[in-house]
Amino acid sequence: MAMTNGSEPPAERPAEPGRRATQGSRNHEAGHFPASLLYTAAKMYYDDEATQADVASRLGTSRATVSRILAEARRRGIVRIEIIPPGEDSDTGLADRLAAALGLERVYLSASLRGALPAGETLGPALAPAVSTALADANLASGDVLLVSSGRTVYEVARCELRQLPGVVVAPTVGGQDQPEGWYQTNEITRMIAARVGGRATYLFAPALPGPDLYKTLIKDPSIQRVLHLWPRARCVLTGVGAPPMVRSDMPLFVPAGAASLVDAVGDVCSRFYDREGKPVPYPGSERLIALSLEELQRIPISIAVASGPDKINSILAGAQAGYFKRLVTDPATAERLVAAAA
Repeated sequence: MAMTNGSEPPAERPAEPGRRATQGSRNHEAGHFPASLLYTAAKMYYDDEATQADVASRLGTSRATVSRILAEARRRGIVRIEIIPPGEDSDTGLADRLAAALGLERVYLSASLRGALPAGETLGPALAPAVSTALADANLASGDVLLVSSGRTVYEVARCELRQLPGVVVAPTVGGQDQPEGWYQTNEITRMIAARVGGRATYLFAPALPGPDLYKTLIKDPSIQRVLHLWPRARCVLTGVGAPPMVRSDMPLFVPAGAASLVDAVGDVCSRFYDREGKPVPYPGSERLIALSLEELQRIPISIAVASGPDKINSILAGAQAGYFKRLVTDPATAERLVAAAA
């Protein structure tokens, strides 16, 4: 838990000489209070806003002892105090400024991501709490349709704890069962998110970009049609935002990385590429792509993008300008770069 106002609990007078020690203070010199006691007292004082007298009464100890407990909780890192210089933006202020700059309904900021992530660590744990809040704010009811895209960031978030959305129907925005990487396996991402939120998964058993003959067959298949018919009914979509193709280390196998048209692309959502003006960027075969169209995406009432990193600044700016998402989950450093770029 954290206290952000920078104030210290008021000092207490020591117990009067000869007063009998209470059970909570007996043999508890500084540095020797149990961690469980430190946590309990700090939670009551900082989270529940109880007074020191209230905490003392509940724990059966003195106010002087409570003051020492709270001080030790800070020393041992159970309580972390953040001092914010006057005039420095809070996360709330930064989120509001970014939403105004990009014309978004709302921006959700994760914890700060400082420097490169250690080997083996992913963005998921940092971004997932903010994604969970964004999904909770969508107020999805049982039977509502939640669409999810493929992509590394959404995949990493899907591996973390998310808010329960019982009975929500979770469906993919693009085919991809023939992709080797887990983050392009949209059925697997759909399964993971449905399990996290307590929803019902619906799968799209099709490659993202089938050949001409197979496309004609698949597009008429009842199991494929069942998912395609969910797209116009969707109340919410959760999508990643891809970086420009020319700077990416990996892309789905179905995307022809050498296509001349992709030079103009600054990013993609739901595997649909767009340029700096937000206009669609086609590539050879993209007319057969089994994926949510950008026009369909714009019509979904609640569209949440999750993206982070300096390589996605132009991708996010163009996607927001085109209305491909109306809410954004990112980290403070990326938010600051976006505000500066938008200006």
